[in-house]
Amino acid sequence: MPERRHGAALERALLDAAWDELLSGGYARFTMDAVVKRAGTSPPVLYRRWSDRDALVRATLVHVLRENVLKVPDTGSLREDILAILRDINTNRVQLMTVMSVYLASYHLETGTSPAELLDPADADRKQAVDAIYDRAVERGEAGAERLTDRIKALPFDLLRHEILTTYAPASEQVLEEIVDTMFLPLVR
Repeated sequence: MPERRHGAALERALLDAAWDELLSGGYARFTMDAVVKRAGTSPPVLYRRWSDRDALVRATLVHVLRENVLKVPDTGSLREDILAILRDINTNRVQLMTVMSVYLASYHLETGTSPAELLDPADADRKQAVDAIYDRAVERGEAGAERLTDRIKALPFDLLRHEILTTYAPASEQVLEEIVDTMFLPLVR
């Protein structure tokens, strides 16, 4: 007989099962019943927490993002800080990015939402932490504050996302360095 789960352990098991279900079949094949079966629980247990699959998908993505929080480095160099974050994304977020962009395309069509609307509210904290990297770079004279528009600050991450979503694989170290050295740093100096 399986061990009975309660509270946070139960919720984690349900969200992990939902994530596995998204990975295996995408949103088009994602059902509450499939999550119930995968989690080894009953429908009332799931429906007490999330009333429909939209709410469950949103909670699942927030759960996965919180489990994979990006580390914000302070290496003393803008180049090395941005490379460190890109390496972290490249190592730990390829699957998440693929799921959010490809597997959830039908979700976005059905609900009229955009990928940005599925992000964890805690991402605002991560944005502030990344902004601190840029502030330190300005203080060190590595970047001009007037050049650090929101679009320029997002550029290395947007280019990595593009690379990952066109190859469905992590980028090479050479690509990461090219993004930073050839495309990003010349724009901020």
